[in-house]
Amino acid sequence: MKLTRIHHCKNLNQEKYKQLEKQAVLLGHVRSEVWARYGAIAGLNISDRTIRDAWMKEGCNFGVSANAWKETLRDCMGDIKAFREASKEKVKQAIRKRTTCDKELKRLYTLLKKDEWQEDNFLHRQMRKHFRHGVNHTYNQIIVRADMCKTFELNGQCWLKVPSLVPRQTIKIPLNTTMEFAPTGTLRIILKNGNIEVHSTYDAVESQDCGQATIGVDKGYSEAFVDSDGEVYGQGLGKLISSESDYLNQKYKNRSKLRAIAKKKPHKKAKIELNNLGRKKLDRRQDAQKSKLKTLIFTATHKLVDKAGLIVAEDLSSPIQSKRNYGKNTNRRLNTWVKGLLADALTSVSHRRGSTVHLVNASYTSQCDSFLHGLLIGTRKGDRFYRFNGEVVQADWNGARNVLARLNDTEISRYTPYKTVKRILQERTDRYKSELTDLGSSYTLGNKTLTECELVLDHV
Repeated sequence: MKLTRIHHCKNLNQEKYKQLEKQAVLLGHVRSEVWARYGAIAGLNISDRTIRDAWMKEGCNFGVSANAWKETLRDCMGDIKAFREASKEKVKQAIRKRTTCDKELKRLYTLLKKDEWQEDNFLHRQMRKHFRHGVNHTYNQIIVRADMCKTFELNGQCWLKVPSLVPRQTIKIPLNTTMEFAPTGTLRIILKNGNIEVHSTYDAVESQDCGQATIGVDKGYSEAFVDSDGEVYGQGLGKLISSESDYLNQKYKNRSKLRAIAKKKPHKKAKIELNNLGRKKLDRRQDAQKSKLKTLIFTATHKLVDKAGLIVAEDLSSPIQSKRNYGKNTNRRLNTWVKGLLADALTSVSHRRGSTVHLVNASYTSQCDSFLHGLLIGTRKGDRFYRFNGEVVQADWNGARNVLARLNDTEISRYTPYKTVKRILQERTDRYKSELTDLGSSYTLGNKTLTECELVLDHV
């Protein structure tokens, strides 16, 4: 498995940084050109080599070396392809909602895989909906081919030599590492506020084995994971996200006021933009925040894999619906929720350590009573789940138990539409109510004795 290693260079010579910055901007124009021409349907069934040959024939001059813009072109076409494949995943969900016929599914999947979706009206509409023309916003990156860069050691420190805009001249960059961990292969150089990041890939070697248990996990907001045994991993995640979200909310409110003042009073504009609207401190804070989140989540994931050989998790590929009435502040926090990082950590760590992740349908797992065959009985309020018999349990623990139960549920597959899931669960619940009516058994709730049927009807 390939992983990314990031090296840093701080306080680089200003003249060197300006040269790299100029090169990155010119390559950003190349990225914009690629996205403008091939960022949609025009990019189908065309390779970066074909485009390269055509541009070479046209004699295109981008102000950088040919190797530099060729690597940027290749990287851009890879991004466009990834964008297109991500769109296909959403289209696949629409296909599964449209038909259950195996023959029709195979036909639509085949057209989608071969990029022949324009032949089918339904697929064409769906791809137009999800695969919209992309726009480039990256003007701070340089892709350097493996044979165009060299590393050397000076005073025990690793240095990197990369091509400059001047032919046969290089720029020497000191890195915060030794030759033992020197970057290799094709490199991605990212410039941020006077600092430089050098991204390289390496093969992951993991000697630590995974556990043997089979558990279900619920990805949460207050904590990273809660498993079906009730164990919590990554406590403090919600507090970390909420505190940063609240800080940014207030920060951007203040900035909006300053922008309004600058607009109304032009004589103050230059001073405000110089001293109040920069992004250096803000970017440093956000980088630190991302590092904290990544450390917390990956540490939690490793502890989870220490226990489990098979992890049953929710399929949370669909985004959180922002239109749901959670309130303004809660919606803002949910929009910054790191579920993508949670999913990536679970996938990468389990793959490296030999455990298996099995994704199941997430629909209504938080609303069912896991102690009562996963029926739609009970109510969730925040971090608590209120069972029909008056018992209160931790909501994420209850959800994790339901996720584990989905592993062997023959009626509810990973791709079953949520409406169908609700119908199946409702039918099961109705059968249970009918059985209780026939049995007429009773429970004691407080000082009142009720039949199970009455409990269900009164507390659902």
